[in-house]
Amino acid sequence: FCQPGGWQLSKERKQPTFFVVVLTDIDSERHYCSCLTFYEAEINLQVRVYSKEQKFEGEEESGLIQPAEVFAPKSLVLVSRLDYPEIFRACLGLIYTVYVDSLNVSLETLIANLCSCLVPASGGSQ
Repeated sequence: FCQPGGWQLSKERKQPTFFVVVLTDIDSERHYCSCLTFYEAEINLQVRVYSKEQKFEGEEESGLIQPAEVFAPKSLVLVSRLDYPEIFRACLGLIYTVYVDSLNVSLETLIANLCSCLVPASGGSQ
């Protein structure tokens, strides 16, 4: 559900996208899944670059192995019983920023701090 368009590599980096999916469990309880999908350069893929000469049957391939310039989708997902899409978008945006900018903050500590935040009751004071 976090990549409804399918998982596909891209030749160019795409802008991050955010959306919410509502899942219902067997007890009719709703679970709000906030998804932030972004594209990251994939450095483990390799492509073979062939010389201009055609390869003839029985000949070995002549070419260099170079890193591929390909981007793979990655998704950050937050699942909650609460329906606060803007708060969840901000949380996922913060995690994304720390990850992409390689800030000197532990992702585990950041996520633990976000999970310990108190969310006000619906209709209550902020």
